[in-house]
Amino acid sequence: MRTMIVTGTGTGVGKTVVTAAVAALAAAAGERVVVVKPAQTGIEPGAPGDLADVERLTGGRVATLELARYPEPLAPATAARRSGLPPLRVEEIEKSVRAIGDADLVVVEGAGGLLVRINDDGETLADVATALDAPVLVVATAGLGVLNAAALTAEALATRGIRLEGVVVGAYPAEPDLAERTNLDDLPEVTGAPLLGVLPADLGGADPEDFETAARCGLHPVLGGRWDATVAVRQTPTVRPPNSRSDA
Repeated sequence: MRTMIVTGTGTGVGKTVVTAAVAALAAAAGERVVVVKPAQTGIEPGAPGDLADVERLTGGRVATLELARYPEPLAPATAARRSGLPPLRVEEIEKSVRAIGDADLVVVEGAGGLLVRINDDGETLADVATALDAPVLVVATAGLGVLNAAALTAEALATRGIRLEGVVVGAYPAEPDLAERTNLDDLPEVTGAPLLGVLPADLGGADPEDFETAARCGLHPVLGGRWDATVAVRQTPTVRPPNSRSDA
């Protein structure tokens, strides 16, 4: 069983869409896939969260597992404390992931960035990656300011001896500005890791068939797609499936 951790350079960068894209391509290749969301914040009990988006975008072809939910849109540690609900611990997450026996790929989507606290003891998604000995895929924006956030994330991973699988731009605009264009070249330089894909903005509203097509066009072969950085970095991605509405 392979395990991959998905984190971001911040919130709202397209982590759920990238998670779903990786899962969709693996499922299309015949793999058994489970997507795990250790902590869902900002969603009331019973309401659809990130995993509902994953299930919808992948056409229900992947299994999902949510470990904890806190209603306020805050870091998991803060949200747990304020709600009076028990916080998550890395040991609990590790055991839950390792208990998944019938899977070829497990994708663990974090909340926020790499060092957002899971509990008041200071445990983070980086500790989860260490416990699972899993590589990390970083989802980034393409806009101004991302280079610093991406470099800091890469440095934090390197300091902990965690392998950075690569970087994916989770929501690339149809009409990118100067920073968004040049950052496609600069992200690999500042992180020391390959750019493994560029997904268009507004992909979260696509139907499963269009979503899989966009994922295949927008992700590198390492992630199951056919995206070629040597070509794509010089050409603005224009894949925008019909019926697109909003990013997850």
